[in-house]
Amino acid sequence: MGISSFQIATIKGDGIGVDVTESAMAVMTAAQEALGGFALNFDLVQAGAGLFRETGQDIEPGGEKRISDADAIFLGAIGLPSIRHPDGTEISPHLRLREMFQLYAGIRPVKAYANIPRRLSSPEADNINLVILRESTEGLFYSAAVHRRDTVATNEEVQDILRITRATTEKLHDFAFKLAHKRKSKGLPGHVTCVDKANVFRSMAFFRKIFEERAAQFPDIEIGFSYVDAQALDFVRKPWAFDVLVTENMFGDILSDLAGGLVGGMGMAACGEIGDEHGLFQPAHGSAPDIMGEDKANPLAAILSGALMLEYLADKSSVSALSDAADLIEHAVETGFAQNRLRPMEFGGDMGTRKVTEEVIHLVKHNR
Repeated sequence: MGISSFQIATIKGDGIGVDVTESAMAVMTAAQEALGGFALNFDLVQAGAGLFRETGQDIEPGGEKRISDADAIFLGAIGLPSIRHPDGTEISPHLRLREMFQLYAGIRPVKAYANIPRRLSSPEADNINLVILRESTEGLFYSAAVHRRDTVATNEEVQDILRITRATTEKLHDFAFKLAHKRKSKGLPGHVTCVDKANVFRSMAFFRKIFEERAAQFPDIEIGFSYVDAQALDFVRKPWAFDVLVTENMFGDILSDLAGGLVGGMGMAACGEIGDEHGLFQPAHGSAPDIMGEDKANPLAAILSGALMLEYLADKSSVSALSDAADLIEHAVETGFAQNRLRPMEFGGDMGTRKVTEEVIHLVKHNR
């Protein structure tokens, strides 16, 4: 019986997206070679602001079909500040992909690693290990998803729509509770906090109401509630007290960057965006064109996003070797920091993109 093969639509994109995507591909390939049991085929799809500047298209012809047919999507980074639509917004085909594939569950793990600069002085900051689950298709990003023109936009007034639907929100909350179950099985707290602004907005009160309804289906999962402003405060006061947090699109966007800053910075910010049929994985940082090609970017967010993708493929296919590969990569990163063998320039270290990648690959191959 042959091994399972998986097609990965791979978009390097713009700026450092090219550099960190190549790092993630190399690390995933090393994990594949170390363990066997599966094969990854990376199908390179051209997309981004650079392509738009050259062709007027943000994804190459036929690219969306290849992306749709793939088993998973990996994205480096997209966007260049100097290249924008006439309305001032940046080129962002990944927002269209979110809409097209209904990638409602945006996963942002936030984990403290050893020997990374701490923003909080409390020793308990060493124990930060949480996941922000951001709804990624609705909320306050709804109007921007495909540059809709169904809102007020004049020279005197602009309005954007904040949209919450029952169908998407039920799926989001169920995803949160199932994720908490999975984390609980690994010895983590496995509780879920609903983050909203239900005291002010009807949309947020609706979001919370649905959360309470779905919670009744998961009686073994502890729940909590927090207004988004209070949650921002608690991310400074006691982020180690949280496990899974589920929230609206814009709130999740802001809180996940804040939380990322508590554990080193955006160079560690992995991200997965998952729908019923598709999953897209990318580092949450931007394209940083000022350091493109200079061997300065921290590739670990992309590498850890690759581990998220392997775990997603394992859940989708029941090929356990994929889950083992994800664990192998995560363990390599954890060991690398614990032994002070990973020293990215982002944290004042002496290792550029290539050296960090080479060290992770070495740990993947020799520290199983």
